[in-house]
Amino acid sequence: MEIGDGTLAVGAGRPPAEKFAPTLPGPAFAAHYHLPGDPSGPYTYGRDGNPTWTLLENAVGELEGGAEVSVFSSGMAAISAVLLSQVRAGDAVVLPTDCYQTTRSLKERLESYGVEVRMGPTADDAQLELLDGARLIWLETPSNPNLDVCDIARVVEAAHAGGALVAVDNTLATPLGQRPLDLGADFSVASDTKAMTGHGDLLLGHVATRDPGLAASVRWWRKTVGAIPGPMEAWLAHRSLATLQLRLDRQSANALALAEALRGRPEVSGLRYPGLPDDPSHALASRQMRRFGCIVSFTLPDEAFAERFLGALALVTQATSFGGVHSSAERRGRWGGDAVEPGFVRFSVGVEDTADLVADALRALDAART
Repeated sequence: MEIGDGTLAVGAGRPPAEKFAPTLPGPAFAAHYHLPGDPSGPYTYGRDGNPTWTLLENAVGELEGGAEVSVFSSGMAAISAVLLSQVRAGDAVVLPTDCYQTTRSLKERLESYGVEVRMGPTADDAQLELLDGARLIWLETPSNPNLDVCDIARVVEAAHAGGALVAVDNTLATPLGQRPLDLGADFSVASDTKAMTGHGDLLLGHVATRDPGLAASVRWWRKTVGAIPGPMEAWLAHRSLATLQLRLDRQSANALALAEALRGRPEVSGLRYPGLPDDPSHALASRQMRRFGCIVSFTLPDEAFAERFLGALALVTQATSFGGVHSSAERRGRWGGDAVEPGFVRFSVGVEDTADLVADALRALDAART
């Protein structure tokens, strides 16, 4: 039976109904399990598996359109698991120059292991020029924080023709906004700290794949490195998935309204949101995305103006994450590492009333001018 995204999110990974049992069993806190006789079965030791992880992994697998999923202690743990488990000395990896800065920081680590790292921008599928002989292609689309988009299916086709794997960081879109595996990617990876769980109260990540061998290699990496989530975090994440479609729809609508309101402001330049019809990425994003996400990025005249704007916001938290129900914003240049102007702002749109949020942003712009 075909079901909608909301129905899918509410029921994903829930166990069969059992009389007097909760619809979502509570977290299983266990470092070890009873093991009489031969130590075989789904749960033998707490670093290898946990019933709470299993329910969450089943849920995320459903949201990914059918996949084997491994959950991790953070988004970077998930990203590192793919990059470091799939390549060896002498291999070549292609990374975006404009992906999440901590992902880019793995370049030095990979090179120290004898891996060649090639880098190219996301826009215009520029990484296609770097594929020759590569083992793994890493995509992030839309990119963070510049919101450029690449054609996943096109890159996958070229990469697979050359024998390379493709992994897509799908953090911004989530599986309800974009399904990289349906577009041919080998891995869909995300920091579930962000929009997937949406409340800013836990760290988590996941890796999804439809290849059993790749899934096994990622799980083995998790076991040997020990980058495992706590059962409470896994349970909170599963609980949060029920509202994923509701949150994404409201955030996407709010983000579009904010982008449209900012478009006419003289203080704002470089406005990006894939949902805007005149955004450079809109046509491609419309083909491969079902929701355009919660991030709006733009540049204000200078650092001081941006700081005044952020300080004048009444409904928006200054924070460096994104994807939460509470709107947040930051001057991205505070952190270094991204090729952005001093006045560049990454605005993560929450689920507040649209009119209130837009009015707050416009008031803050007015205040920043004085």
